[in-house]
Amino acid sequence: MAADPAGTAEIRGALARLRRATGLPVVFGGLVEPGRARMRISEFSGAATLALSGLTVTSGNGLGGKAVALGRPCAVTDYSLSRQISHEYDAAVAEEGLRSVLAIPVVVRRRVRGVLYGALRTAQPLGDRTLNAAVDVARDVEQALVVEDEARGLLSARPAREPGPGPGWEQVREAHAALRALATRIGDPVLRAELLEACGMLTPAPAQPRVTLAPRELDVLACVAAGATNAVAAERLGLRPETVKGYLRSAMRRLGAHTRGEAVAAARRAGLLP
Repeated sequence: MAADPAGTAEIRGALARLRRATGLPVVFGGLVEPGRARMRISEFSGAATLALSGLTVTSGNGLGGKAVALGRPCAVTDYSLSRQISHEYDAAVAEEGLRSVLAIPVVVRRRVRGVLYGALRTAQPLGDRTLNAAVDVARDVEQALVVEDEARGLLSARPAREPGPGPGWEQVREAHAALRALATRIGDPVLRAELLEACGMLTPAPAQPRVTLAPRELDVLACVAAGATNAVAAERLGLRPETVKGYLRSAMRRLGAHTRGEAVAAARRAGLLP
């Protein structure tokens, strides 16, 4: 069985959050095909038929295609009667019984990666509260996709040999710290766990028995290893500077270190940091 395209799990999870956040009874969405100006609707929640299943939406056509082309949210109060969109997909929309529809693009680095839809089976305006809630969900997906992209690029660039002097490993270390900081802001526990597992793959085999650090202690130490001050580490991790100091002291104690530099070196020997 083929694996889902990258980002499918994020779209699927976002639809559940979109339905909860907006109260819209029907939500659906999909990913824009790489290198093509079209997307395929692949994920649903609340649909009564398969009319939209697998539907390919071309950039500029229909409501979703308009959102892809413009890179911004679009909405209509009555889909079939709207003069704001073209009507290539009216038959499928009508079969599902949808009237008021919104489409929110998922934009990563100025490229539309997918579209989230929400809909009512009645013709009534979708207010700002609903639209803003949908946009917030799309922003979460964008952040998750950025993290996925960074992790994938970091893994593909991983040096084949054990860490040593050179700019390549410094970049890996900086990226490792940045990804651990990003992981603390990911709401999806599965995605967060996968990201932290990917970070672990970047660390070398320990030269001595592994020391155990708490996740937050390791987050702080990764920032310190990348050259961050306590204040900068606190900002990156969403913590107070005093809390960062506490985690750093605890990590130093576990590692038997007396200075920040000794703690970083000990963590690298233990295979906790790249």
